[in-house]
Amino acid sequence: MPTEMSQTPELTHLQPDGTPRMVDVGHKSTTHRSAVARGRIRLPENLDLQPLTGELVTAKGSVLHTAIIAGTQAVKRTADLIPFCHPLPVESIHFTHRFLENCELELTCEVSLTHKTGVEMEALTGVSVALLTVYDMCKSAGQDMVMHSIEILKKSGGKANIDKTR
Repeated sequence: MPTEMSQTPELTHLQPDGTPRMVDVGHKSTTHRSAVARGRIRLPENLDLQPLTGELVTAKGSVLHTAIIAGTQAVKRTADLIPFCHPLPVESIHFTHRFLENCELELTCEVSLTHKTGVEMEALTGVSVALLTVYDMCKSAGQDMVMHSIEILKKSGGKANIDKTR
């Protein structure tokens, strides 16, 4: 008897019988591909924001620098974390941040490479782990932080391009 999953052909990580698989990208063209992911975290109001550098510093050290390092490591390890992601030769990882109203921090992670498959999962993993690192480093100031709005903002180089920045 067919399962509901086997009746969903648009899910590329499922074979027709419903069993999971890694997508074969051998036939795809090698192109320059990039993705930008964004996420936000609402911070405790009593954090010490350094006005000259825009940096957050806690007893654990520089929050943003540590988050960028953790996010970079996560991008490079995405295939170890997400079962059907291909290990990829990442060429570039770039993080940016900005402080928003209501004690919110927005992080973006841009990842690029020249390969046969995209880097959306790498960008999403990078920004997610960077946000988790911010949470970890700031939790002594209050654990009511909320991570939210984690999404792909831009994607290019494959058959489906996205640009939510316009």
